Amino acid sequence: MRVLRVSCLLLALLAGTASTVLAEGFALNEWSARGVSLAGGMVGRADDVSALAYNAAGITQLPGTHVMGGLAFIAPLGTIGTEHATGMQYTTTKPSVWLAPHGYASYQLNDNVWLGMGVFSRFGLGNSYSGNWTGRYNLYDVGVQTISFVPTLAYKINDIFSVSVGVEALYASMYMGNKIPTMTAATVPKSFDNDLQLEGTGWGVGAHLGLHMRFNEQWSVGLAYKSQVTVNIYGDVEFGSHEQNLLRAYQKLPEAMDCNAHTTLQLPDSLALGVAYKPLDNLSFEAGTVWTRWSTYNALNIYMDNGYDSISNKEWRDGWNFNASVEYKPLDWWSLRAGLAYETAVVNEKHADFFVPSSGRTILSLGTGVEWNNWTVDFAYSHLWINPVSYDETDAAGIRGNAITGVTGGKSENVVANIYMFSIGYTF
Repeated sequence: MRVLRVSCLLLALLAGTASTVLAEGFALNEWSARGVSLAGGMVGRADDVSALAYNAAGITQLPGTHVMGGLAFIAPLGTIGTEHATGMQYTTTKPSVWLAPHGYASYQLNDNVWLGMGVFSRFGLGNSYSGNWTGRYNLYDVGVQTISFVPTLAYKINDIFSVSVGVEALYASMYMGNKIPTMTAATVPKSFDNDLQLEGTGWGVGAHLGLHMRFNEQWSVGLAYKSQVTVNIYGDVEFGSHEQNLLRAYQKLPEAMDCNAHTTLQLPDSLALGVAYKPLDNLSFEAGTVWTRWSTYNALNIYMDNGYDSISNKEWRDGWNFNASVEYKPLDWWSLRAGLAYETAVVNEKHADFFVPSSGRTILSLGTGVEWNNWTVDFAYSHLWINPVSYDETDAAGIRGNAITGVTGGKSENVVANIYMFSIGYTF
């Protein structure tokens, strides 16, 4: 038990480095290097300690005590084309590398009961543009960061069926920056861009349920459910200038007064299914799907104590992930992996904004792993092709019909992401 306590402390310290990443919607599945190289094909396999994130019922396949930790480096890049009367103007997101850590520990209490602790991110996004780009009145900087702490109990009913239950404590932080067109008595008839920055944090609670069925040495099936999490975020709004904005008289603009603010972030539930087939001791396949109920994400409304309400409709659609993967061990100590996944679009283009410039994506992943005594080291690479979003019909604030920028529409283009990841595990 001392080993498990020390491991949990290390996981908590690791969680402190969590940052944001680009994802469809903004749900994540970058939870281990092996899992990423298999395109998430760990729901049916569920045979290492990262199963605490994918399908925790699978940890009943792990005798003794296991720990794992690692890090993903995510490098997104994309272009937003905004349409003007004079043609298209293109803006590329600022180059950046986001970090996403993960950590796990499992402990076999007896022949039927296992304890586990997982620390990983279920949701996250991050986009940053130049402060003077044409979409600045919608946003120029945004980030949502989450980290989940999931203590878990897994029970082995018999040689076929195992179940798990976990309690999720999710910490979320959010920041956003956008510009406010401002005209004062001293600047009439000209205007300037005031800066609005919002930051806030909050906690939410959810539940994880898992079922693993190992019918024989060849076939296994997994089901994993992660519940909705409602996070009430409280924070502050700060303005770069506090001068009176004459444009407020006929435009819906906030008063330039620093104040408190709050919003409710409704994070969706998901259900994952995986079917794994192992025809040989050194060869396995898995096919699976993940349904995420993004239709619960209706709006992101921010309420400020200065009397201003920022109403942002979303009305997203439910999303599906379809994945397939293969793992082959040419040697007892060496594994090769590959995976392919496709995710359907969730963004409603009638309310599309620059938070998530994505409309579905295709993912190709490759990876390898080595085992040495009690150690395992895994590496993964994943490339994401992200489908474009159209802004020609959106009603999102600050995008279309702005007299200052003259934006009449647009679309995202050439949005991609590269993920480089490693995990290191140890068995006691």
